[in-house]
Amino acid sequence: MDHRVWVFFYGSYINLDVLREVNLVPGQHELATLPGFDIRIEPRANLVRDNLGIVYGILATARHDELDRLYTDHAKGELGEVYLPEAVLALDSAGRPRPALTYIAPEMNKQPAEKTYVERIAVSAERYGFPVDYIAKLRSFVAGKQ
Repeated sequence: MDHRVWVFFYGSYINLDVLREVNLVPGQHELATLPGFDIRIEPRANLVRDNLGIVYGILATARHDELDRLYTDHAKGELGEVYLPEAVLALDSAGRPRPALTYIAPEMNKQPAEKTYVERIAVSAERYGFPVDYIAKLRSFVAGKQ
């Protein structure tokens, strides 16, 4: 069965090349925002609740087995972080609400992010045309910039 769900990606997984590296090719994807959250990269991208915040990313479709592989093998196995699924209401590229999953690390040992990791996110954000101030915020998480 090829049942796909919508997922809101906001960190390095907004880079479709990164998803392809772990054999996840979205059936569909589009630009999106997630109100009510803010992004942190300390040392990996993560979401924190913030009523006034907004996070830019992509909505993409994926199968549950692909998401299990992405967040178990890659995020936990290679990046060392445990991310858990959470239901959210993202806004698609037309501003319409779309129920989706997103993945949030409930605990992260805070430390400055490596430049190469942040740049993977920031370069993708630039390609997508995310706001300049948002891209500057992403880059502010690089080790030594805080």
